[in-house]
Amino acid sequence: MELGRIFAFMGLLSQFQRIDRQIMRHGEDRLENDAEHSYQLAMAAWYINDSEQLGLDASRLVRYALAHDLVEVYAGDTFAYASAEERASKETREAAAAERIAREFPEFSDLHAIIHEYESRANREARFVYALDKLLPVISIYLDEGRTWHLNGVTLQMIRDHKTEKIALSPEVEPYFAELVSVLESQPSLFPRKLDGAS
Repeated sequence: MELGRIFAFMGLLSQFQRIDRQIMRHGEDRLENDAEHSYQLAMAAWYINDSEQLGLDASRLVRYALAHDLVEVYAGDTFAYASAEERASKETREAAAAERIAREFPEFSDLHAIIHEYESRANREARFVYALDKLLPVISIYLDEGRTWHLNGVTLQMIRDHKTEKIALSPEVEPYFAELVSVLESQPSLFPRKLDGAS
C-alpha cells in the first residue's frame, strides 16, 4: 500500500473527529464528537460482553462500534429529536455516504462489509451494538445530570418513545434500559419542567 493511501484514510478519520454530536461532554462545556462516542461504545460493548459472558464475538462488536457512525463524515449527525424531515432523510443520506466511502477506499473491503452488516442488523452482535448505541447516550446524559435534556427540552416520555423499540432488538441490552428508566423516573429534576399551562 502506498503511504498516500494511509494519508487519505487518516484524513477521513480526522474529519470523523470533527463531527459533533448533540450531547454535552460530561463535565465540559463542549459537545462530544463521533470519535469519542465510537470509542466509548466499543469499550462498553467489549466490557459488557466479557463481564456478562454473553458469548458474542468481541472482535465483531468492536469493529461495529468503531465503524457504526463513520458515514456521518459525509451524512452529518442526525439528532434523535431533530425535525421529522431531517430524520426522514437520515437513511438515504447515510446510504449515500457509505457508498462514497466504499468508492474512496475500495481496498478496505472489511470496513464496507462491517458497515453493511451493522446497518442491516445482520446478526446478534450488530443488534447488540445498535441497541447499546441507543442506551449509552442516556447514561452519559444522566451522569452529566441531565444537562443535554434541559438544553434541548427532552422529556422522559420522548426518550421512551424514541428508544424502547430500538433497544428491544437486543435482549441483552433491553433489561439495562428498563432499569435505567426506573432510575430516571425517580429523578424528575433531570428533565426540564413543563411550563405552566402546558399539557
